[in-house]
Amino acid sequence: MKKNLFLWLAFLLCSLPVQSRPQLNFKDGVFKIVQFTDLHWTPESDGCSKTAENIRYVLDTERPSLAILSGDVVTAAPALRGWEAVIQLFESARMPFAVVMGNHDAEVMSKDSIYDLLQQSAYFVGEKGSPDITGCGNFVIPVYDSKGQNKVSSLLYCIDSNAAAEDKRYGHYDWVHADQINWYRRQSENYTRQNNGKPLPALAFFHIAVPEYNHLVNREGTWGHANESTGAPKINSGLFSAFIECKDVMGAFVGHDHDNDFIGQEYGIALAYGRVTGEDAYGSLKRGGRIICLYEDDFKFDTWITTPSGKEFAYYYPSGITSADEEQAEYLPAKTIPTKKQGVFYSYYEGKFEETSQITSGKKQKEGTMKNFSIAEAPAEDYFGYDFRSLINIPEKGVYYFYTYSDDGSKLYIDGRLVVDNDGSRSAQRAGGKIALQEGLHELRLLYFEDYMGQELNVSISGHHLKETFIPDGMLFLPE
Repeated sequence: MKKNLFLWLAFLLCSLPVQSRPQLNFKDGVFKIVQFTDLHWTPESDGCSKTAENIRYVLDTERPSLAILSGDVVTAAPALRGWEAVIQLFESARMPFAVVMGNHDAEVMSKDSIYDLLQQSAYFVGEKGSPDITGCGNFVIPVYDSKGQNKVSSLLYCIDSNAAAEDKRYGHYDWVHADQINWYRRQSENYTRQNNGKPLPALAFFHIAVPEYNHLVNREGTWGHANESTGAPKINSGLFSAFIECKDVMGAFVGHDHDNDFIGQEYGIALAYGRVTGEDAYGSLKRGGRIICLYEDDFKFDTWITTPSGKEFAYYYPSGITSADEEQAEYLPAKTIPTKKQGVFYSYYEGKFEETSQITSGKKQKEGTMKNFSIAEAPAEDYFGYDFRSLINIPEKGVYYFYTYSDDGSKLYIDGRLVVDNDGSRSAQRAGGKIALQEGLHELRLLYFEDYMGQELNVSISGHHLKETFIPDGMLFLPE
């Protein structure tokens, strides 16, 4: 009887006209998304009223352009009543919304029936997706320009991360399958081709983390709560590497692990959890939503958590700097040193060095000036070192990251403070550090040595409003 009821419901829903999807646009160069995750809506529980209250608060406070529900939405019977209540929440708020599936949603109502129901709402902007691809609800949402030119400016990929693995030898959770990844690649390639070969700034939303999330736990530069292990599958099917290769996805946003809400970067891609939303979900974190603020035609975004208790710290991509960095930092004052000429002063040494502290005890061979930090003119192939000194002109007050990529060792100091420790005799590696600086000139010292086999040195900078770049010649000055 129950099976027949669901079949009748599915037939009824399929026979209804599907609403046309509203077009989403940037407004004044900004597009704001709220991610709600793990509502665990239990229709017969009193917790639903509190969950609804939290959602309304975040929507009223942040006034986003789009809400994305990243799985485990309705997880108990009667599922139809639950989904109707959730849909009504966003319709009453006149809020466009999209949904990706979690591992529990299909336990109480089939994915096909869920999307048939969702597509009847005038505010639903997702799709059921192709039946020939694993999962249900694999779709991409284009976000158009703010100037009314009907130009796609950004993309939001929504992917079904599936549920339990069929073969438990491969772990408990399933993974994003090869045909889904191929679908993503095709979408990315098509939009890139239409954009004159340039990838569009994009985000990805799915429920269960990919294995690369494991790399961020307890890593410096990861922010937020990591109170439980990730539920990532044991099998790495290559979704993250596809993001790397297609060069469009700036960040991925997941749920599933309710006591996690951390964010960090792996190879330049932000990996983030949303904040658990449902009152009936397990977990100790204050219920709320994650806000993501995109900027038109730019590979950057800001993100933070909002709950009825207020707004938590903001994370700025791609710099990795946070509002907590900016608020808590001790800003070093600028130097009042007269300067007119751009460049870097250097002293060149030769000797067998194993760490940067040994460089100046070597034999100084020459000194002079150059436009930027470079080891290209070193007379020797091995066993040499440089002591570089310059004044760097910081364009505005802020927290800045400095990085060195060196073979062998390097250390970078600003105003006498060690910022980057990339020391030691070894093959090429990258290291970074941050420091808060007032606008103006600051003393920069860079120590570098080459031991043997291979030699390389790159120095870069990033800030809240400064994308990572090799330090340009125009920022470096010599004192008079």
